[in-house]
Amino acid sequence: MGWAAEEFRTLDLGDGRLDARAVLLAERLAGKPTESIPNACSGWAETQGAYRFLSNAKTDWQALLKPHWTCSEERMRAHPVVLNIQDTTELDFNGRATAGLGPLSYEAQRGMYLHPTYAVSPTREPLGVLDAWMWAREAKGKDGKRGGIVESTRWIEGYERVAERALALPQVRQVYVADREADILALLRRAQELQHAADYLIRCRHNRVLPNDGKLWEQVAQAPVLGKVAFELPGGRGTVARPVTQSLRAQVVELSDGKVGTLHVTCLLAQEIDPPAGVKPVVWRLLSNRPAHTLEQAVELIDWYRARWEIELFFLILKEGCRVEALQLSHVDRIEVALALYMVVAWRINRLMRLGRSLPELPADLLFEVEEWQAAFVLNKKKPPKSAPPLNTVVRLIAQLGGFLGRKGDGQPGAKTLWLGLRDITVFVQGLRFARMAL
Repeated sequence: MGWAAEEFRTLDLGDGRLDARAVLLAERLAGKPTESIPNACSGWAETQGAYRFLSNAKTDWQALLKPHWTCSEERMRAHPVVLNIQDTTELDFNGRATAGLGPLSYEAQRGMYLHPTYAVSPTREPLGVLDAWMWAREAKGKDGKRGGIVESTRWIEGYERVAERALALPQVRQVYVADREADILALLRRAQELQHAADYLIRCRHNRVLPNDGKLWEQVAQAPVLGKVAFELPGGRGTVARPVTQSLRAQVVELSDGKVGTLHVTCLLAQEIDPPAGVKPVVWRLLSNRPAHTLEQAVELIDWYRARWEIELFFLILKEGCRVEALQLSHVDRIEVALALYMVVAWRINRLMRLGRSLPELPADLLFEVEEWQAAFVLNKKKPPKSAPPLNTVVRLIAQLGGFLGRKGDGQPGAKTLWLGLRDITVFVQGLRFARMAL
């Protein structure tokens, strides 16, 4: 059974033909993630079937993702802690004749927003995309205001769904992780109302006034130093990866809940020590319901927050690896269905990369079909072994097809070389299967 058939095995769109088409299309998009839908499909008839699938009224994107959600929850059961990372990204479809799009950050831009919950383990193993919000903004009225949904509610509803999952999986600690946009009193208040069924870890945005008339950031800065933490800060957005050492302070503070009550919240301050000349120091202020009385507890929170980078990598794969902003579909509803499939594809690419690093000796046939891992050897002019090799071996061979050099000092391959290499694997396997059919 291929990976898509396994991941979508419980799919029920009310029509067995639609279910089969979903599995086939997921396989095609995963095999050639950088290609357009017609180029990813095998022939014109298959392309027509893909477009009919995307436009079918029975193809609801949430029903399409439901089997993946079920599989994700099953993967969660193997971990004592799961980080549920939330963030929002813009999808810019400027120049596309797609009905239902709306303005983005700039009113002239046309596109939509995607806000998923991306679940990973503390060791960065991608477990799945647990839910998502997709919407297009309405244009501003004459008063300069927008109608439509109140976008801040997605953060609160996101926490509520994580809390529901925590109650359904009591053996797994669920942690809600988000950046500064989620620093909303209503969210913290809702978490307290739900008795912190799920933990939260949110980057602080507001320097709030405390009951003693002091300010939050200044008060926590006076707390004693618990110790230090050191790690490698990943590069991105014009920056290069570099080592960072931070001092850690933490204090439990009392905040107004915005109504008539109070909230008791741990505020953790992580300040970079001796940053390089001319480089902005890395300073994080984090809010959590978790205690941080000791260095060990504080470092755990920092490690959890650092895992937030995984959703940025997920968005990178979705936009550059799957090129979702190049979709040419006639209506936003069809884009939503396509995005549901592409989110699973992006999750799988990142999962292959991460498992290749964290579980290098895992048998490759747990994640690849026999023909796929054999193709990785053949295309690199190596003789395939008789039994399944280690996963890391296959991942590195696939990445070499995408430009990874694989030298001793090159470290482990990244997602980009992996998604590029997967295309060559798919083309080879398809050709092999067609050749067998012709015999």
